[in-house]
Amino acid sequence: MTGDAPERAPAGGQGPDPGAAPDTRAAARAVLGAAALLARQLGVLLAGLGLGAVRLGRSGLAGARARLRRAAPATGATPEATTAAMSAATTGATPGSAPDPARPRARRFGRRPALVAGAALLLPLLLLGIYVLAALVTLPPLGSAAVDTGQRALTVEADDGRPFATRGSYRGQRLTGADLPPHLAQAIVAIEDRRFYSHWGIDLRGLARAAWRNALGGGVREGGSTITQQYVRLIALNQEKTLWRKTQEALLALRVEATMSKDEILLGYLDAAYFGAGAYGADAAARRYFGKPAKALTLPEAAMLAGLVRAPSQLAPTRNLGGAKERADVVLQAMVETGAITQAEADAARRESVRLRTPPETPPGTNYFLDMIAGDVKRLAGTDGDMTVRTTLNLDLQSLAEGVVARRLDKDGARRKVGQAAMVVLSKEGAILAMVGGRDYEDSQFNRATQAKRQPGSLFKMLAYLTAYERGMTPETTFVDRPVRIGDWEPENDDGRYRGSVPLRTAFALSINTVAAQIGQEVGIPAVIATARKLGIQSELPNVPSLVLGSGAVSLLEITRAFGSVLAGRAPLQTYAIHAIRGGAPQPLYARPEPPAGPSLAAEPRAMMLDSLQAVVESGTGRAARVPGQIVGGKTGTSQDFRDAWFVGVTPEMTVGVWVGNDDDSPMSRMFGGEMPAGIVHDFIQRASAQLAKGRPRPSAARGEPAPAASPQAPVSTQTPAAQTSAAQAPDPAAAEARGVPSVVDTGTLSFRGRVVRLLGVDGQGGHLARQLARYLRRREVVCTPEGAAARCRIEGEDLAALILAAGGARAAEDAPADLLAAEEQARAERVGLWGR
Repeated sequence: MTGDAPERAPAGGQGPDPGAAPDTRAAARAVLGAAALLARQLGVLLAGLGLGAVRLGRSGLAGARARLRRAAPATGATPEATTAAMSAATTGATPGSAPDPARPRARRFGRRPALVAGAALLLPLLLLGIYVLAALVTLPPLGSAAVDTGQRALTVEADDGRPFATRGSYRGQRLTGADLPPHLAQAIVAIEDRRFYSHWGIDLRGLARAAWRNALGGGVREGGSTITQQYVRLIALNQEKTLWRKTQEALLALRVEATMSKDEILLGYLDAAYFGAGAYGADAAARRYFGKPAKALTLPEAAMLAGLVRAPSQLAPTRNLGGAKERADVVLQAMVETGAITQAEADAARRESVRLRTPPETPPGTNYFLDMIAGDVKRLAGTDGDMTVRTTLNLDLQSLAEGVVARRLDKDGARRKVGQAAMVVLSKEGAILAMVGGRDYEDSQFNRATQAKRQPGSLFKMLAYLTAYERGMTPETTFVDRPVRIGDWEPENDDGRYRGSVPLRTAFALSINTVAAQIGQEVGIPAVIATARKLGIQSELPNVPSLVLGSGAVSLLEITRAFGSVLAGRAPLQTYAIHAIRGGAPQPLYARPEPPAGPSLAAEPRAMMLDSLQAVVESGTGRAARVPGQIVGGKTGTSQDFRDAWFVGVTPEMTVGVWVGNDDDSPMSRMFGGEMPAGIVHDFIQRASAQLAKGRPRPSAARGEPAPAASPQAPVSTQTPAAQTSAAQAPDPAAAEARGVPSVVDTGTLSFRGRVVRLLGVDGQGGHLARQLARYLRRREVVCTPEGAAARCRIEGEDLAALILAAGGARAAEDAPADLLAAEEQARAERVGLWGR
């Protein structure tokens, strides 16, 4: 039996026939006929109750008379006298006197109590009958809740074709008797309604059992709804827990049982039920989770689907694969108890591996990117229906970006009063490779990379200097760093110093405000605004002298695009996030065309600007972004009162923009762009080159990808030859390979029959994470190869440490190699395991 109201997705489930309009006339005739029948039955019932009450009164009076007759001989009175005395007692007259015509006829003894008892019994039944009749008359037609919104599934792929997200609703195909696998039907009946084939829509025995268990448990622990009741609730009612809804549910269940066969009800239920992750119906769920139609489901897959209907959002295997497997074990045991399968078949099904064939739950961080492209998909495709979108997102760089941002915020955010951060990574061609819109999408869906408009501070100097270079100045052109007054505005340097005569390259590297203000006066603020427009900045910019110091407001994507235009030499750089959109037909709905040849930046000013950007990182305010062995340029930016801190870095392959600050515009603790923002860019660029050079995805347990094989290095021996020979003659047991089914000490430590093995690069966790790992390893062989004091362990060909870290089951230790650090970053980005909320 299920709970009273198993979890259900929003409206959009399927009814008996979503493609056909409901026959309202037939439904109305059925309701009126049922109402008339119920009224006649209630009339018969009330008449019977009234007749029973009268008979009860008469029998009471006859009994009283009999008792008086038996008492008459003892008093010497005749029966007639006794009756007269009784009548006198009730009327107040004396025996033998004539009746008073003015006095009303006396009631017979015993009639009043009988009528009161009859009324007390009749009134609640009458009220109940009226309540049921009202519920019957107002019954909604079947299928009235099955509203098809028209929204279909959207599968989103990364730049390398790997699907990583889905949105919308999966519908699948309607099941027929030939399509329904027996195991799925048996599993649903076993776990949801074992007496489905014997009751008539309402299981009184099940209701009584649920009420008894709930009373013993002190709360609602079990419901008594049958599959029929759940079916009518899905297609005709809502999920309100009220007596009115339960009454209508029971009446509709009786009607469905009278008009449909059990198999038809079961098929309708499986077509309408919600199985999580946007899948409505068993066929849609089979395709969503396992990449196959429902008729091809295996026993363990059918058991997993049957276990989802109780709590689909919580147990969806894309989100909680461990919970889904545990629930599937419960379903298999229920099937054993009902005789659907044997215990041996259940054990074999538990040992069989169930792998997802579709992407896991959308990583929260990528939702910022998905929100950004949602409008573009509809505009470019121009049609509804299931679609697959190939995007520009690089999953490796996306996880890396989220990881480095999270690490910096976790380390210094609270101390420096930094609450939020955003990041954009552009390829040299303008593709958006990664995007971090905020610290946590689940807390806030506001995309700070595209929607927030903040003052860029000294980042805007790049536009003023590029304008100056295009007007004939060079990095060697000299300006004097001195107090400047332009109208009522007196710009000052951050450090309060004045350096005298400096070349523009040095002034740009050290971000000297007075020189930038003089350049703005020299070339003119309208010319700087024109350069900004040419490089793709569309935000409103004030025509004031302070604009060169970033007094306007721009988005992170805009300003990063401007720097990317300088890197690419195109004005402006066309940024994009979608490569292609495919529908059901072979021909794509959209394919990004080759960008038309546009205006390009003059080669000499562009080269000067790139050289100045490199000077910032080599010897200026952006030295925290230096990466040994790599060419990195960039520019820092800090707005007034430390409300915003920026850094945009450029390499020969990409442009990386970072902003940090607070949503409420409150000041940070003296946070400059050359500190945390430059540090984030450094961390990203340092590891991004290795990720791009590797050219293959990270290990992922959720996606079922094999982990890359480790390349163990032989430790350098410090022993003498004699000691080595002795050690060879007496091998160390700890250096031998460990193989078998281990017990779990914690998520980083295993025990093989008393021999303890520590996983390389894993800082183990105990508690529920260790218990989940123990369930995962149950009856599975693990092979561990020693590497120094730790070991690399593999299970079914996959690196166990990488699987644990990618699932959020542990933290990466200080000695973790790069592939394990990448697995941890993936878990952090996807908010799974210990990184979850």
